[in-house]
This record gives sequence, C-alpha cells and structure tokens, in this order.
Amino acid sequence: MQVELKVPVLPESVTEGTLGEWHKKIGDTIAVDENVVDLETDKVVLEIVATTAGVLESISFETGDTVKDGQVLGVINTAVQVDSAATSSVTPLEESSSANKASPSVRKFIAENNLSVDEITASGKKGNITKEDVQKHLESINKTTAADSSPPVSTSSIAPAVVIEPSAGRNDRRVPMSRLRLKVAERLKQAQNTAALLTTFNEVNLQPMMDARTKYKEAFEKTHGVKLGMMSFFTKASVEALKRFPAVNASIDGDEIVYHDYFDIGIAVSSNRGLVVPILRDADQLNYADVEKNIRSLGERAQSGKLTIDDLTGGTFSITNGGVFGSMLSTPILNPPQSAILGMHTIQQRPVVIDGEIVARPMMYLALTYDHRIIDGKEAVQFLVTIKETLEDPTRLLLGI
Repeated sequence: MQVELKVPVLPESVTEGTLGEWHKKIGDTIAVDENVVDLETDKVVLEIVATTAGVLESISFETGDTVKDGQVLGVINTAVQVDSAATSSVTPLEESSSANKASPSVRKFIAENNLSVDEITASGKKGNITKEDVQKHLESINKTTAADSSPPVSTSSIAPAVVIEPSAGRNDRRVPMSRLRLKVAERLKQAQNTAALLTTFNEVNLQPMMDARTKYKEAFEKTHGVKLGMMSFFTKASVEALKRFPAVNASIDGDEIVYHDYFDIGIAVSSNRGLVVPILRDADQLNYADVEKNIRSLGERAQSGKLTIDDLTGGTFSITNGGVFGSMLSTPILNPPQSAILGMHTIQQRPVVIDGEIVARPMMYLALTYDHRIIDGKEAVQFLVTIKETLEDPTRLLLGI
C-alpha cells in the first residue's frame, strides 16, 4: 500500500512554505511519528512526520522548493517488508559517506566554493553540515590566508606605492533569506508604509523593583519553582496601563477601530532563526509566577525551534527588550496590526535627584512606539507614565491605584 506524505493544512495567515531538510532518503525505513522532512513557514519550522511505517519510495520536492497546502511531498510504501538490520537501501559504505552529512543545497554550496565535506566541522542535527558551517570554514580559510601573507619590504628611502593583491576574502556570498526573515522584513516595512509611527520616551528608576526582587526572590522561587525576573513586572505594568488606555490595546481594520477586551502580550525573542514574537495569552489573568513560567517556556521553545503557529498568531500589544544586547535607546517598530510596542533598554547607574539630593540609581529608558492614527499623543505619554509609576512603586498593582 502506498501512503502519500503531504503538506499539512496551513493556517489562513500562512499560504506556503519552503521545504527544509529531508531526514530520510529514498529507500530508508520510516517509523510511525518519525520526522521525515522539515517545512519552514514564515512563522515556524514544522516537522512533517509519518502517519504510518514503511519505506520512503519517492520524493517529489527537494530542499528549498516552495510548497503549498496538500501537495504531495513523497510516497511511503507500507507493503515492503524490511529486515531490521537493513534500514536503508544504501550500502554501509554509502551510509558512512561524508556526503550524507549535508543536504543537496549545502553540497551544492560546498561544490561552488571548491571545498571538501571532510574538511568542514558539522554542527547540525545528527552531525549534518549546515550552510553556516560552510561559511565559518570559508572565513577561517580567509583568515589563514591573510595571516600567511606579508607586506612587501622596500629598501628605498622613498616608500613606493603599495600594491595590494586582491584578497581571497573579498568574495561575495549570496545566501537566500529565510522565509521568517522575509516575513519580518515584509511586516516591518508594512508598518512603516501604513501606520503613522511616533515614539515617546521616558525613564524609570528600577531601584524599588530590584529591592522587591531581592527581598522576595528566594521565597518566590521556593514557592513557585521559578525565578522572579524583570519581565513579569513589565508585563503586569503594561497590562495595567492597557486597561487604563484601551486605544493602545486596539487595532485598525479598514475604517473601523477594533477594541480588544483581552490582553495577549507578544514577547519579542531572538532565536537562531531570527526575531520571533510568541504570545502570552490572557496576561491579565496570570499572576507573577504564571507570567514567569510562561515566558520561560516560550523562550526555551523559541530557541529549540518548537514554537507552533498558534504560539505566534495574534497579540494585542508587544514588548521588546533590546537592553539584553546593550541597547541604551531605540525606536522599536510595531507589529501590525497592533497599534503599539514597548521598548526596554539597558539598565545603567545614573545620577538622579531624589528629595533634593543627587544619588545613583539603576535607570532605564523606556520607548513607546505607537500608531498616531488611533492613539493620541496625550494617551501615549500617559500610558508610558503609568508604566513608569507602576514600576517605581510595585505595590500600586496590589492596591489597584
């Protein structure tokens, strides 16, 4: 019996995908629920698994091909009885060959640069060679070439013009943008083209928040099994501000304003594939421990590539923390159709005046980029002031003031 391996039904927001790495070759045996091939969409990388055991009989698309809903990627023959010792149609020599460590597109890249796969250190899954591995190997070759070359020495009292031979490191490398990178670029440009973007700034004294974390961190972790971080404070402060200023939590749909009575907060995360913004659903109904647990889970899944499309769909407001990379000040771009995004930045000890005295305090610049078509300047400023006041006196949230 032949069973078709198809592209799964994709959500409405995802129209197509790019075929990633094939984990099986024609003739390989496949177990039930075993990952056969990866599918990269503009949101996540999906694992296409086998629904039945058998032998991979044919492959219809290669790595890098664009595919759509329902297209047949390959055929699994369930009628073939394969001895457990023979898991592939290739010979042991072929199976151990270095060429099997790289996908067809990577092998093509290696050949174009006149390299051998045996020279390249693999970092991919199951010892596979990735394009990044090839690029690192090329860079190491260029550095070695540059180190071995020495400038000419002139014995003349007048230094002659220096003639520099073209370096091997001056090659141009063209690498296709990933589908995620293309989508991020498209959405950011869409925000610039359609929204009336404006950014307002403020600064916040984080000493009260840090004092609260220091005082309760051990008891918090012992009780809830998770560390008390900064993001729970910023998330809860943002929710409080969103409740007071509903326009910041709204979006524009045609000639209508859509007010959302729920608070789904997008938390920007830098992953190996690029920037992703998983959604913290119903953040107003979560306590500090729940926020920390959910953010940690989303972050771990982002780094391991386990986020689902549902994790990245929706959101009414976003928070991005450029401070973890050392950013002092920036103007974040909102994520359409959202109308605002909060930017956090690095914490620095700076002199401030408190009760008439100059003291050093851990200060952070906050930035709120918003769509001026729907949010007035007064609302944006007061929204940011609300976050500032809440963070500078965390007990406000407990008292509801």
